[in-house]
Amino acid sequence: MVSRVFSFAYEGIDVKPIEVQVQIAPGLPCVNIVGLADKSVAESRDRIRAAFHSLALSFPQKRVIVNLAPADIHKDGSHYDLAIALGLLAEMKIIEADALKDYCVMGELSLDGKLNAVSGVLPASIAANAEGKGIICPKQNGGEATWSGNKSIIAPVDLLQLINHFTDKQVVSYPEVTVANTNVQYPDLADVKGHYLAKRALEIAAAGGHNMLMIGPPGSGKSMLAQRLPGILPPLSHEEMLETSIIASVAGILGKDQLITERPFRSPHNSASMASIVGGGRIAKPGEVTLAHKGVLFLDELPQFSSNVLEALRQPIEDGKVTISRVNSHITYPARFQMIAAMNPCKCGNFGDANNMCSKAPRCAEDYQSQISGPLFDRFDLRVDVVAIDIFEEESPIARETSEVVAKRILKARQLQLERYKDQPYNVNSEAQEDILEKYISSNSEARDMLRKAADKFSLSMRGYVRILRVARTIADLAGSESIEIGHLAEALSFRISKLRA
Repeated sequence: MVSRVFSFAYEGIDVKPIEVQVQIAPGLPCVNIVGLADKSVAESRDRIRAAFHSLALSFPQKRVIVNLAPADIHKDGSHYDLAIALGLLAEMKIIEADALKDYCVMGELSLDGKLNAVSGVLPASIAANAEGKGIICPKQNGGEATWSGNKSIIAPVDLLQLINHFTDKQVVSYPEVTVANTNVQYPDLADVKGHYLAKRALEIAAAGGHNMLMIGPPGSGKSMLAQRLPGILPPLSHEEMLETSIIASVAGILGKDQLITERPFRSPHNSASMASIVGGGRIAKPGEVTLAHKGVLFLDELPQFSSNVLEALRQPIEDGKVTISRVNSHITYPARFQMIAAMNPCKCGNFGDANNMCSKAPRCAEDYQSQISGPLFDRFDLRVDVVAIDIFEEESPIARETSEVVAKRILKARQLQLERYKDQPYNVNSEAQEDILEKYISSNSEARDMLRKAADKFSLSMRGYVRILRVARTIADLAGSESIEIGHLAEALSFRISKLRA
């Protein structure tokens, strides 16, 4: 006889159904786990043996064979512990095998029989629900599982409680449905003194989902502006909340009973490796570009990042996904993020400062900025100079708009985009295609003539031309204009040229 318990393996954020087959056969006492399992899965034999001993259960003194089918999918992680243990208990006639057929099982066993939290319960619960099955998971993951809408969830504290549940000695109740925290406080844009042009660029970037590069001397406020971007972004839709939460669940960073309700804001250090930024490692975990999906990836001191890391960003910026190749598989993660970057104009940071001019200009700026390739630089829709301000300059606080006021304008512009692109696979201007944008350019010949002259004068690539149209469309949306007028194009073009660029 063979007992069968269902579980899951992960390929990116996709889940693959796995059948855990357990058989107790005559022979010398041993536990063999087959089916392309890695070391973390093979170690489950010792955790299960210790858990059985702590519960005063006699481990079978025969040959135990565990097969994880299909055998051509790589299995890793400790979440197979509970499925293997339940399959073994079914073989030992302690629980009925038929009682397990309607559940998918995930959980890591402690040596004392308690269940530890595991990663990926949310997508597993969604997949189980789609197959008409319930899910068995540790109590710590119970709240996470409820967000899937699955109505059959068992979330015990330990293995003994689960045994008692299936032997009708007690009932493990449905886990408590938790309410996500939506009262997140962000720094207010009104705290930023001056920088009217930079704040305007930040508003445009937020309204259209555009990539933005800020260039300015140290301490001029580039990071301060970037930190206020999440506070003016529109809220996530329910579908986006679930999508970003699934990614966080697979990555193992989803907080206990905390569905992600705000757009992600990731700010990796410039010493970050290729694997930590784009994803990878031994089991190809998602990187920062995926963790920033539907949110913002902020790269401070952009030229300080490894050139290999920066060049690797070009594909996900364009495609909205990143593919990690391994010997046995190719894993694709979503990576539709908005990139905000900041940098000094040169290594010492004084290039362009009339009062404290860089002594090695312009060579210092040329060498420093050349670390960013032309193709990557071309992918920034907005480039803004953040100049140092006079800290003693008088400014009325009334003149500073709060994040709440700016966010309302941005939300209105986003709603216009949602309606415009309702039949398209995207919903923001930063992803709009040229043929659609061309429809909205004013029929005024003056606007089209200016665009043609700008393309010739600044040697715009096709990518640069399209990106100017995208920014102009966002500016028009903020102004409530149906068509892209010459003023909108002129402002979009002004953000394409940086004075501090060497």
